[in-house]
Amino acid sequence: MNDDLFVITDAPIHPEEVSAKVESRDAGAVTIFCGTVREWTKGRRTLYLEYQAYESMAVKKLAEIGGQVQDKWPAAKVAITHRVGRLEISDHAVVIAVSSPHRKAAYEANEYVIEQIKKVVPIWKKEHWEDGEQWIGDQLQQVEYPDGKPMKGSGTDD
Repeated sequence: MNDDLFVITDAPIHPEEVSAKVESRDAGAVTIFCGTVREWTKGRRTLYLEYQAYESMAVKKLAEIGGQVQDKWPAAKVAITHRVGRLEISDHAVVIAVSSPHRKAAYEANEYVIEQIKKVVPIWKKEHWEDGEQWIGDQLQQVEYPDGKPMKGSGTDD
């Protein structure tokens, strides 16, 4: 797989750049998912988010997800970029682009990718609210951090 298809960055993400990585003459569809920082979550106003990643493992896991997409949708091509560091409201946290000859596969593969990212990729989120801050745990919010912060290997199969 092409290394520039799976990226962890601290720079702003431009969806059109991620999308350009998967465009091809064989693609009749390109789906783009942009996960953005929202202001309100469960009635609490978010000021900003902070993401951290075990970067080398995160890139490896993103590439594995790309391989799974190729197995399930052989004609599809996927690119994933996830941002780390401080993100403000409306910033792109993750952009996923999938191209395929047909739209159904592109939609299905794109949804599959975001669900897998939340399950297996070692990226952690800290929410900063008006009245406090907290590391959320794994991205599915099913695992809490006993020491109040993420550690390498948290929620992954190192």
